[in-house]
Amino acid sequence: MEKHRIVVGLSGASGLPVALEVLRLLKEAGTVETHLVCSRGAAATLPHEGAGLTMDRLRALAHVVHDNDDIGAAIASGAFRTCGMVVVPCSMKTLAGVAGGYADTLLLRAADVCLKERRRLVLAVRETPLSAIHLRNMLKATRAGAIVLPLVLTYYTRPQSVQDMTTHMAGKILDCFDLAPPGFTRWGEDA
Repeated sequence: MEKHRIVVGLSGASGLPVALEVLRLLKEAGTVETHLVCSRGAAATLPHEGAGLTMDRLRALAHVVHDNDDIGAAIASGAFRTCGMVVVPCSMKTLAGVAGGYADTLLLRAADVCLKERRRLVLAVRETPLSAIHLRNMLKATRAGAIVLPLVLTYYTRPQSVQDMTTHMAGKILDCFDLAPPGFTRWGEDA
């Protein structure tokens, strides 16, 4: 029987608490093997994202951690079966690499593999305001098969805290893989 696997890529934009929540929810569900790959930008951004958020904490939630320079890792091959990949947060630099097919790191190669194999690729982009270049790259990535899921706040769930908003965004990401966590609320459902 095939394992269900998801690649979780972290790049250098703000929003790493959402990545932590995605990894936590996947680990808690216990049904998916997670493969984590982090860019240098993610490591540089991490200290600015809040107390208690460390690379060790993120790594501890993943089943397998890959070095972003290891372009020969399993997740760089289409023969390594996964359900797909989420890049959360997805910086505009990473988006540009995906949109342009520039796969010079493991994170970008794993994303490229998802596109070529027609697997789910969710890009949880994080930037504001958006330039015409950002918008063009989002359109290019979407046309290539990616799902562009901006990390934007929702209020219809009546969040009581930043953590509630973070958990909802993580749920929206996992819902793209039909893995919405218990308690996840969609529009029109009771919050």
